[in-house]
Order: sequence, then C-alpha cells, then structure tokens
Amino acid sequence: MTTEKFIRNNTALITLIAACLVVLISLSVRQVFGMFFMDFNTDLGITNTEFGLAIGIQMLGWGLSGPIFGAIADKYGGHKAISLAFLFYILGIYFLFAGPNTGIYFQMSLGVLIGIGCGGTAISIPMSVVGKHFPLSNRTIAMSIVTAVGSFGYFISPLFTNYSLENNGWVQTLIYFMIFLIVGLIVAFFVRSPNLSESLEKPTDQNTLSALKEAFQTKSYVLLVAGFFVCGFHITLVGTHVPKYVIDRGLDDWTAAMILSLIGLFNIFGSLLSGYLSTKMSKKIILSAIYLLRGVSICLFIFTPPSTISSIIFGASFGFLWLSTVPATSGIVAHIFGTKYLGLLYGLVFLSHQIGSFFGAYLGGLFYDLYGSYDYAWYLAIALSIFAGLIHLPIKEQPVERLQKA
Repeated sequence: MTTEKFIRNNTALITLIAACLVVLISLSVRQVFGMFFMDFNTDLGITNTEFGLAIGIQMLGWGLSGPIFGAIADKYGGHKAISLAFLFYILGIYFLFAGPNTGIYFQMSLGVLIGIGCGGTAISIPMSVVGKHFPLSNRTIAMSIVTAVGSFGYFISPLFTNYSLENNGWVQTLIYFMIFLIVGLIVAFFVRSPNLSESLEKPTDQNTLSALKEAFQTKSYVLLVAGFFVCGFHITLVGTHVPKYVIDRGLDDWTAAMILSLIGLFNIFGSLLSGYLSTKMSKKIILSAIYLLRGVSICLFIFTPPSTISSIIFGASFGFLWLSTVPATSGIVAHIFGTKYLGLLYGLVFLSHQIGSFFGAYLGGLFYDLYGSYDYAWYLAIALSIFAGLIHLPIKEQPVERLQKA
C-alpha cells in the first residue's frame, strides 16, 4: 500500500495556510454579532425582530452569493472570488458604524453587504479551493484543518469582543473588525486554485449547466441539500439568540461570551475528528450522528435548570458538533461529483444551509417578540435534529456514473 504525500506542492501549502487565515478572520467577525444586540437596541432602537431579520438577511445573502463566488472561483481562481467578497464585507462593517445605520440601512449593512461578504470568505469558498489541491484520501482532513482554524476564531473572538465592548464601545469594536478584514483581503491573494499542471483531476468537457443538472438528478445530493438546511438553522439560532436567552434565564452577561467561546474551542476538536473519521468510515453515518446529538445537547440545555455548569456543558457539547458537519458534507460532494465544480456545487449546498440560517435567526426573534420566549424555536430545532439524522441515512457515497467510467 502506498501513502500519498499530504502536501503535494508549495501552492497547496500556501493555499492551505492562507485559506485558514481567511476563514479565521471572516468567522471571527461573523460569530459575535449577537453580542452587539444590546448596544444596537439602546443606541439605534433595533428590536429583536429587526435584529433577527437583519441576521436572517445576512444568512440569505451569504447563501445566495456563495454559488456565485463559487462559480467565479472555479473559473477565474479562488483569490479573485475571495478578494471581491472581502470588499463587500468591509463596506458592510464601515456603513454599520459610520453611515446611516437604522431602518432599511441597518438591514442593508448588517444584512445584505456583510452577508455577501461572508458568501465568499467564510468556509465554503476557501475550503473548496483547498479541496482542489488534495486527493480523496486526504481531502476531508485538509478541509477539516480549515474549519478547525476558523473555529479558533470562534473561541477568541467572543472574548475579545466582550472586552472591547465594555472598554471601547461598539463603534470602536467595529473599527477593529474592519482592520481585521483588510488584513484578510491581503491574505486572500494567496488562496490560489491549482493550475492545469497541479490539478488532480483529468480535464473534462462538462460545463456548468450539465454539472448542475447532474447534481440535482442525484438523490444523494438532494438529501445533502435538505440536511444542511438544518445545520444552518441550528448554528444561527444559537449564535444569534443564545446571548439574550441566557440573560433572560437570570445568568450573567459573561455567560453568553463563555458559551460562544466554548463553542469555538470545542469545535476545533470536533472538526478535526470529523475530518479524520471521514477518511475511515461512512460520512453519512457521521452526519446522522452529529445531528441527533445536537438535539440531545439542546434538550439538556433548555430542560435543565439554568446554571453556569449547564451553560459550560452546552457550549462544549454543541461546539464539538458545531461545524463538524462541514468536512463530511463537502467530502461527500467532492467524492460524488469530483472537484471541478466543487465551489459551485458545495456553494449550492451551503445556500440551503443559509436558508436554514435565515429561519433560525428570524424565527428566534419573531417567536420571542410574539410569545416572550425562545421555547418554540428550541422545540423546532429539536424536531429538525431528528429529521436531519434520518434523511442522511439513504445517501449513497459513490461517484456518479460519469466518474466511474473515467
């Protein structure tokens, strides 16, 4: 048995490092918007519903722009797609603190512009570019490294944001975020797609339209699309509304930052383990288990008395399951269809994720304003865990007939 080199060339190494930094910066900023709600509410008069709607629009913008940036990356190179996205991200942050930032302008800045920025910088596009540099045997591990480094941003960002909000205020904190994103823009130029001599796949004459037709005629791909909707609902409900939820339950403000930081810390281990296990066992079984365990984690969190201990357990357990779906999901897409259109096809899967994110953000705020509680949002999240755990089981993890004949 031969062992393939993990890093095949310098381009793969530089791309992996740069993609990790891009995702670290992008997710660090994206993760903590929920911590700004109290300031937005006090200074700008933003309600729960308005804030939830803005985050929901952000998730939709992220999802809708993802396939577009994926197509740009597939055709023109990852660095161009990611750099363009960072420009939208930077503008969104700038207008959020310096421009008109109430009413429709708040939705445009926090929702539309930042959402588009996330579409090309956060997870899907950098990771799909990395996936093109690695063979099947190592691909999910490489992707899980990108996810894990991004998770480190989840860990440090809430701590930094909590400190900065208390000592510098929300405007200065957003200025810091803009500086971080400018650094990300510079790093993005090093996220390079492989050239023809570096490509791991044989050239094909398949075009974009035929790739899309092939994907949506494949039942396993449709099931992945449906399952990733649930992933988006879960993580955006938690990331957006847990800060207020724990305060409503009588816990201190710092508990929210602790939960978000623990999610980031434990997601490092969850992502790496998911990537490793995806090379050893069925990816669909891994995904099914992750979704079912999320439901267990939520049940323990909402049905046990509020305490620091229960918050720690939830942050650690849900964090372990947070983005651990990503390596296995993207790995299945690449395994079934190859990597030529990985940016586009995974971008469409991620669009479903972001539609779920929209509902997680918006319904959480809407239910709270209607009923004075997040309970119905949590009940829906538990039901969706069961749904996702079941629909991954029929997935067939084998290449399409086109690749089998190649």
